[in-house]
Amino acid sequence: MSSTEPPEARIVAAVPPARSVRVGAGEKLRTASLPGLTMTVRCRPPATSGLPPALFVHGLGGSSQNWSALMELLADRVEGEALDLPGFGDSPPPDDGNYSITAHARAVIRYLDAQDRGPVHLVGNSMGGAIATRVAAVRPDLVRTLTLVSPALPELRPQRTAVPTGLLAVPGVTRLFTRMTRDWDAERRTREVMFLTFGDPSLVSREDFAYAVEEFERRLALPYFWDALSRSARGVVDSYTLGGQHSLWRQAERVLAPTLLVYGGRDQLVSLRMAQRANATFRDSRLLTLLDAGHVAMMEYPEAVARGMRELLDGVEERDDRDSRKARGAVPASGADGSGAARG
Repeated sequence: MSSTEPPEARIVAAVPPARSVRVGAGEKLRTASLPGLTMTVRCRPPATSGLPPALFVHGLGGSSQNWSALMELLADRVEGEALDLPGFGDSPPPDDGNYSITAHARAVIRYLDAQDRGPVHLVGNSMGGAIATRVAAVRPDLVRTLTLVSPALPELRPQRTAVPTGLLAVPGVTRLFTRMTRDWDAERRTREVMFLTFGDPSLVSREDFAYAVEEFERRLALPYFWDALSRSARGVVDSYTLGGQHSLWRQAERVLAPTLLVYGGRDQLVSLRMAQRANATFRDSRLLTLLDAGHVAMMEYPEAVARGMRELLDGVEERDDRDSRKARGAVPASGADGSGAARG
């Protein structure tokens, strides 16, 4: 099934969660309601007014909480917002039951259009990286820069450690998995996820682990949890099979926005070997490799990712300033003297 075609919709009760979602110091939650779609938005008010907007998009099984540390570190540079994609975090399922990459990208585009926030500094992790790539390709007017942390771009030979996650896309597998793991409590489920996604899970503090367990318990109580997870996994796998203009690699070639690519040396879900291919595919890209990071570098090493993003933003601002001065005739032509040479 093509990810451009909506899967058969299923009606799943969207009951309010029994527990409230965690809101960090300095953060606020609000609800964005669109026809057929409701999303929770995690906001961090900027340190000063007039900062450019940024939007953060989580990966499969994640939520807007995945970006809290990074948004805090960048509060002096951007006005950050992070989405809970439909069916994840604190957002109910979409009315049409469509969890394809295209549907998620459409939700991001609709939100940005409705809020009139573009162009934004768009940031995505894993599945969110694939979503952000598609948004940047089809709506370049909405994206000022693009930052991708371990983006889920198609791999012909995925790592063996990534295969179990891909199997979630197979109909019936989640039902089998839930039966096989019915004796697992939220603590064990959380630990297994961290072993898969973190480069070194032992570095997670007791407090953060306790928060993660509490959040897992909250999500497991939602009647649509496994449905949203399996259908989104199917959407990721489905996007790998698309060719032509809908291919994610073809769309990556079309991205105009300056792009930062972040890859982890211990990533068990996205192979490090894809970093060079991605760096060669995105036309205006820079590569940041964190050898000790796993799949969620923005959670493991937020300071390093923040530095990379600051350098990206600095480069864009310098380029904009140079182009503006050149347009006003304030920059000597290259070669006129040594001081007028433009940097690439």
